[in-house]
Amino acid sequence: MTMRAIAGVAGLALVLAACGGEKKAGGAADSTTAAAPAPPAAAAAGAVHDVNMVLDGTTYKFVPNELTIKAGDKVVYHNVSGGPHNVQFYADSIPAAAVQALDALMPGDKLGPLNGPLLVEPNVTYEVPFTNLPAGEYKFTCTPHQAMGMHGKITVQP
Repeated sequence: MTMRAIAGVAGLALVLAACGGEKKAGGAADSTTAAAPAPPAAAAAGAVHDVNMVLDGTTYKFVPNELTIKAGDKVVYHNVSGGPHNVQFYADSIPAAAVQALDALMPGDKLGPLNGPLLVEPNVTYEVPFTNLPAGEYKFTCTPHQAMGMHGKITVQP
């Protein structure tokens, strides 16, 4: 079994144990997973791109699952349906020079390196800035739905 597969299985087991497959009562967003509003200076840094995390019938997917952005842009992941969802970048599938920098840019209570927090409630977002990151491909997955093919790729241009 590859290290990526082991990490995926371990992450899925953690998710199932943590949430028990039940939705939280009350419908309030978990403040530890909701991204804080960006400060005004960050808005001028680059464009903002939206990626929805959805369950479409029996298919879990990112929409769009491929995106081309400029260095300095920000990607906002939206938990639309079928959650919990998160975003986990593959350390071996992004530019080597970006691993530590991207991990440092990912806010919140992460599940691990390059692995954002679980977005449990619908309509919660998670923002990942691509500030000062090198050009290249950044492949990612949703940890709970990795085995179900929920994958994506961001291409960062200079």
